[in-house]
Order: sequence, then structure tokens, then C-alpha cells
Amino acid sequence: MPGDDALVAELRRLEREHRTGVLSVGDGGAFHLAEGAVVYAESAWTAGLEAMARASGRTVPEDRAAAVAALGAPLLEAMVLLATFDAACLLLDPDVEPDGRRARFREGPPHWLAPFCRITPATLAHEHARRRDLLGAPEAVDRCPVVPVRRVRRQRVILTGLQAEVLLNADGRRTPVELARDLGRSAFGCVLAVRALRAGGLVEAPSGEAPAAGAERLPRRRAASRESAPAAPAGPPERWEPVDHDVLVRLRRALEELA
Repeated sequence: MPGDDALVAELRRLEREHRTGVLSVGDGGAFHLAEGAVVYAESAWTAGLEAMARASGRTVPEDRAAAVAALGAPLLEAMVLLATFDAACLLLDPDVEPDGRRARFREGPPHWLAPFCRITPATLAHEHARRRDLLGAPEAVDRCPVVPVRRVRRQRVILTGLQAEVLLNADGRRTPVELARDLGRSAFGCVLAVRALRAGGLVEAPSGEAPAAGAERLPRRRAASRESAPAAPAGPPERWEPVDHDVLVRLRRALEELA
């Protein structure tokens, strides 16, 4: 199963046991569960629901009825899905190692967003694998400050709304993930936008693979590559519930509408 196998396995166990509470992943983030389903995820490195709502000129009251009145159920669900998948995919990344990664579960009442989002661990792992396939190999531009070029060497440039927003707010100090967090945007979407801007010659090429000194970065990546790591013994395959494709379809529509 793609992603952090131990973390996905723990989520799957909690799903089988229909547990309700919070699965904390070190100091980096948490999964909120209701009867085994993931109803919200948060990460210190991604924009959450409140940041995404502020970016759209709205606020999210911590009350179900008030939040629905302020945003409307469809928009609220779209933002919850975007924030949850963005945070979950980063927490599930096996190449990312936040400080104190040990996961701990704490029983508690369901999150107030439970009625708007219910995602299975299999769906989270599927979406994480899809995003990794789209990104392919890591690129230096993903982790370095975004620096707009001083002179555009093209007569005509066509940008998406997100690409224009990233370009207008790039200050030469913030990485794509930092820009996404500050702008209330999807980190995944901003990484793709910066790659497109780099390919179009609109942002400077990084001087090297390592991020610039002093720049805030994603959690450090493991030094050893997968190829150099010893192969783990193969275990019996675990049976997983089918992926909830309806959730993924709504997520993609939300990405298109908010891009």
C-alpha cells in the first residue's frame, strides 16, 4: 500500500474498530476520526480550513449551523476535502520525516466537521499515490524560494488563476508550500503551479538541489534513498475496502472550482 505503511495500517485498525477521536502524528499534524472514518486532517505545513476560508473572503465559525450558514454546505464540504487531503497526503508521505513522528490515538468526541467529510484510509492512500505519480521525481523548485524572473522573454503568457496568484505573491523568500499556507491554497496545487511557471520561464531556476540557506522547508527527507534501503520481507497482503471514488470526484471538482 503506498504511503507510510505503519500510519495507514494504524488508520485501518481504527477504522475496523470504529474508533472516534484524534490520531496525532508527532507535532506535525493529526487525523480526526468518527467511527473509524477520517473526517478531517491537519498539518503544520499546509493551509487548513480556516485559512482557505479566509482566502475566499469568508470565516468559519466553530459551530455547525453557523458554518453552513456562512459558507453553504457544498462550499464547506469542498474546502474540508481540500484541506484534509492536502494535510493527509503530506503526513502519509514516507519520504517526509517530521520530528517525533510516532502516532498516538486519543479517544474523544467527533470533530464538528464529521457530517461533511468521511474518508476511508484506502481512499487517502489512493489519492496520495495519485499525487505522487503526478509529481514524479522531486524537483529543486519544489523546495526552494520562488523567485520571479525580472524579464519575461515571451510575447504572450497565459496563466491560470493560481499561477497568477503565486507569481504576484512570490517574494523570493517563501517556498511553494509556504506560499500555499499563507495564501490559503493547496500545497499540492501550488507545487504544480510553480513547476509550470518554471517550465514557462517565469520563475528563476534554483541554483542547486538544496533549498536556499534560511528558507523554511518541509520536514526533512530521509537521507537514504529507497533503492539503497534494504528490502523488507514480504508479508501477507492485507485486504482493503474499496476506494471511495465519489469522494475523489468531489475533490477534483473542488480543486477545479477553487484553482
